Amino acid sequence: MKLLFNAFGKKLFGVKYERLLRTLFVYLLVYEGLHIADFKVQLAPSILYLMITTFTAGVMWQALSSEDNAAYMQNMMMLPFQEREFIFSYVAALGVYTCLTKTAALLTVLLAVSTWNETEILAVFLCSIHAVLVTAAVFSLKKYWYVGGLWSAAVLGAILHFGQQPWFALIIIVNSILAILLLRYADGYIFYLPRHEKKRTLNRRKHQHSVWSYLFRYLFTHKNYLINTVIMYCVACALPLFCAQMEKRFAVPIGFAILSLNTPICILLSCDPALEQAVRFLPGQMKSFCLPYILFIFLCNMTADIIFLGSLQVQIGGVTVHMIATAIFFALLSAICSVFLEWFYPLRRWKIESDLWHHPRKYLVPAAMLLLAGFFGALA
Repeated sequence: MKLLFNAFGKKLFGVKYERLLRTLFVYLLVYEGLHIADFKVQLAPSILYLMITTFTAGVMWQALSSEDNAAYMQNMMMLPFQEREFIFSYVAALGVYTCLTKTAALLTVLLAVSTWNETEILAVFLCSIHAVLVTAAVFSLKKYWYVGGLWSAAVLGAILHFGQQPWFALIIIVNSILAILLLRYADGYIFYLPRHEKKRTLNRRKHQHSVWSYLFRYLFTHKNYLINTVIMYCVACALPLFCAQMEKRFAVPIGFAILSLNTPICILLSCDPALEQAVRFLPGQMKSFCLPYILFIFLCNMTADIIFLGSLQVQIGGVTVHMIATAIFFALLSAICSVFLEWFYPLRRWKIESDLWHHPRKYLVPAAMLLLAGFFGALA
């Protein structure tokens, strides 16, 4: 089992685990900087546990669903292996990757700005491990998706209702043991995701010779990308509730800036090196690919902005032509900046797709849009 864990671990963290050490060192610097600032926020234990659980589960699911693991998994499965050792080694490697490189970032901030006791720290540790195990178990039950959905809903309900109880840790431990038992008897091949969909998409692209067809087909064949976009549209519906407490001249541009944070559609070249190589050989590259790509992101951003303005009109009212013009400006500018970064500064040396989804570069365009939103509000 140790040999299999090292095989997966070296792919995720580097040959000598140097990537993990660099990441932890950066988190230590961030913690010290926030701690020195002496900024404190009060968090209820149930909310804290819910944040850790949902974030860890989301990243773990992305790691398990990563298509980049397909070729590596295929090579591993050509070797003789025992299913139990293979499953637990694979889940353990992805769990360590998730907790130490992603969840640790959230914990770094929360530890620095809030006051915790030993019991809460232990509960957070258990919640992280619990989220990894339950997510892997639910992933192994893909054929029975309704069971996984009910189980996930029950876990979230238990955290919200019993998160502040002294015996909450017992619920987490029992549920983790149940997840381990399910993984013990799971089929090891269930974690292997063949790349048929992606190849089929690329082949169709070659026959259709249409960037637009490829972009929309890519979005609809990668369900996690589509789900993220739908979530942004749901956020657009709810944003006016938060804007009601602010002046519209500040709230509306800030809403447009927040809705530009749609990572998946802004990393299509980074996540597909073969596509990037093919595109860069095209004659008239900017016109052939970048222009349709800008219009595609603009369409996605503008759809979210329209939903936001429609929800704002229904809940508060007062949408003006100036707001619509501002929405068009923000959607187009964020699309141009996103494609500029993707074309001139593509992300490389990533291990799995989750690295792309949580790369700090994704915050550059939204951060610039937030600064611009503040400037617009000041002018208004």
